[in-house]
Amino acid sequence: MEERDREELFSKRIRAGKRTYFFDVKSTRSQDYYITITESRRHQKEDGFVYEKHKMFLYKEDFDKFMDGLKEAVDHVKTELMPDVDFSQFNRDEDEFGGSDLKWE
Repeated sequence: MEERDREELFSKRIRAGKRTYFFDVKSTRSQDYYITITESRRHQKEDGFVYEKHKMFLYKEDFDKFMDGLKEAVDHVKTELMPDVDFSQFNRDEDEFGGSDLKWE
């Protein structure tokens, strides 16, 4: 098996307008697992588009703490800072953002 095939075990892409988020589960050589979270932003250039990428590594020992912190932050915004906003209005299908051939390699 090639090293690249062994490394990436799962990938989830979430398109959000000019931003695309990637959640990739990967393994190390010793079969330990981690997640990379990547934000890719599309910018217009004279001859097309260029993508700016930001990547974060999340290790298994931090999964629960990360999820707890993220949920607490999102809940705070939804209930304390913006309680009157219907956040379901932002739930759109990927097709509504227009087709994109963006693939992560």
